[in-house]
Amino acid sequence: MTMIGTLLTALVVAREWERGTMEAILSTPASVTEILVGKLLPYFALGLMTTTGCALLAIHVFDVPLRGSWGALLALTAAFLVPALGQGLLISAIARNQFVAAQVALLTGFLPAFMLSGFLFEIASMPWPIRMLTNLVPARYFVSALQTVFLAGDVWRVLLPDLLVMLAIGSVFFIIARLRTAKSLDS
Repeated sequence: MTMIGTLLTALVVAREWERGTMEAILSTPASVTEILVGKLLPYFALGLMTTTGCALLAIHVFDVPLRGSWGALLALTAAFLVPALGQGLLISAIARNQFVAAQVALLTGFLPAFMLSGFLFEIASMPWPIRMLTNLVPARYFVSALQTVFLAGDVWRVLLPDLLVMLAIGSVFFIIARLRTAKSLDS
């Protein structure tokens, strides 16, 4: 999911900057927000489809129980895609170069998603400064929410805080990316 959200978005939008087509797109009557959302919708749909495929594989091939609902799973996935896609937009708005965008996406998206999310290493066993750093990683909340949906069910008093934090982080990424895109066209 992080690869689809952050890396692909960063690469595609950075390619638009490299080719000079982003300036042409931004000169159309569409607002910056509409353009950025339009760029993200295919990757949002791809992320939802990927999650559906992975969940079906986990359930039917590996016999992982899904005690929660598909609606909750897809809602949490949608909430995770917001910061992932927003981070990709922010990276491409700053980098404007596919090579740099790929490197930054891997360092700020992919590695933290695996190392600091609780996916590979238990967060409680990490040193205190690293535990504090994990609070900034959207994948931490997604991993926790997935564990809840698959193993405990739709326990919304547990899921809702994770969902809200992912949306908040994503909103910050989108706001900064939008401001940076508007400013960067002027410079």
